[in-house]
Amino acid sequence: MIGVLISAPMGPIGVLVIQRTLNKGRREGLCTGLGASLSDIIYCLLTGFGLSFVTDFINDNQTLLQLIGSGVLIVYGIYLFRNNPTRRIAAPHVRVRAKTTDWRDFVTGFLLTFSNPLILFFIIGLFTRFNFLDLPLWPIHHIIGYTCIAVGAVTWWFFVTYIINKLRSRFTLDTMRKINRVIAIIILLMATVGLISSVHAIIQ
Repeated sequence: MIGVLISAPMGPIGVLVIQRTLNKGRREGLCTGLGASLSDIIYCLLTGFGLSFVTDFINDNQTLLQLIGSGVLIVYGIYLFRNNPTRRIAAPHVRVRAKTTDWRDFVTGFLLTFSNPLILFFIIGLFTRFNFLDLPLWPIHHIIGYTCIAVGAVTWWFFVTYIINKLRSRFTLDTMRKINRVIAIIILLMATVGLISSVHAIIQ
């Protein structure tokens, strides 16, 4: 769920993946998404291991941070619901036949996602919401946990490019706005549950 939710919001990288899938083909779109997934897992690792002072603080203040994290997710969900990621993007009418290597697609997807370090706050919110940092200390648990995040992120882009490729003739960029709103509602519902549970824990 963490891997999917990190990748799912249709920001600039979502627009780029969909446009490349529409204009060039599924392979190019998927390579771009894989680059974004690598950036996401690096930020997850930084949150979980590299920034040890952050994780220690989170563990010591789990309830409070779940409350704050839920609030951040609510604000993010509202922003996502109201945001229109397609307003600066023109719908592609003709397939572009430019020769772009898979490696270049991968790198641009990675750099576009990695250039937004604010995703760390989103990751922290998700980690606290799902109690991800309460994993046992055995290395195998962390390997499995972060592998599942990577699989979730890759699965999302695999699914998106598959659907876009199948619906190529009927797909419009305006559909991204509707997808955004569905994702935003899911995030808002999850954040609300976390907010209620954390408030309940504080009261008790």
